[in-house]
Amino acid sequence: MQKLLILAALAAVSAGQPVAAQTTPANPSVAVAHRDLDLRTEAGAKALDRRIWRAVVTVCGSAPDYDIEGKNEVRECRRDTRRIASAQADLAIVGASRDQKIQVSSIRK
Repeated sequence: MQKLLILAALAAVSAGQPVAAQTTPANPSVAVAHRDLDLRTEAGAKALDRRIWRAVVTVCGSAPDYDIEGKNEVRECRRDTRRIASAQADLAIVGASRDQKIQVSSIRK
């Protein structure tokens, strides 16, 4: 139930952002496809996890080594974004529904 609430909150936040008003997306996102994976196997689940991690790194970006605050923000973004994306992946694995992509969106503002 908590996973569904997190997903609903994420959808509500991303749906409320006007697209034309900003030059860069407020919450960058990447769709993670998994149709080609057999999520019923451990190998398929691990491959999906690797794809999600790459998407998380992409949407959260990076910070230079001298920017401690920026590094902490990136670390927090990656932790929280991965947690949300992993909840979506868990739902996909449980349902083994291979026709829906997982949307990974940064929670950084």
